[in-house]
Formats: sequence, C-alpha cells, structure tokens
Amino acid sequence: MKILAIEKDVPGVDWSSVSKELLAQEALDVYRMYLTEQLREHYFNEEKCAVLVLECDSKVHAQELLGKLPLVEKNLIAFDIMELHPYTGYDRIIHVVAQQ
Repeated sequence: MKILAIEKDVPGVDWSSVSKELLAQEALDVYRMYLTEQLREHYFNEEKCAVLVLECDSKVHAQELLGKLPLVEKNLIAFDIMELHPYTGYDRIIHVVAQQ
C-alpha cells in the first residue's frame, strides 16, 4: 500500500539547539528506509517540509516506521499520514464522455 507522509512543524522547536549528530542519524535512518524499499520517493515541498511516499502494509505500519525516526522520537517533527489508493474515476469520466 502506498502511503503519503507530509512533514509538519512542531511548534516551539529551537532548531539551533538540534545537534548535527541527530540530523546525521535522521538522514542515515531515512536512507536505510530507502534501501529497504519502504521509502519509495522523497521530496521537499516549497516550505522545505519533507514529503515521503512509503510502501507499507498499512497506515499504522507507516506511523510505526516514521515514529522510529530520531526527529520524530524527539518530537521535533511530525507527519500527516494518508493512504493512497488507485484512481477509480475513469469509469465516471468515460461514461460522461461516451454520452456526449
């Protein structure tokens, strides 16, 4: 199942006090997710928030996986998580076009 996870800010975080070691560990853990094919795609949006496309058994599994990331564990970032399902609207569109 594809999962979309969009990073959201946690209010009150002082990024100047976050160690480079913690950030390096975060990057390494994300890279490991990529190598194990749990992380399929990753981007930054215009607000510099991470946008991840995960391959997981369920939304709960994605929450557990992301919950192990160091920045999430330390409550420095959080994610909005949603399931992605195949688009099924073609029947509706094609039906309308066929009637014209």
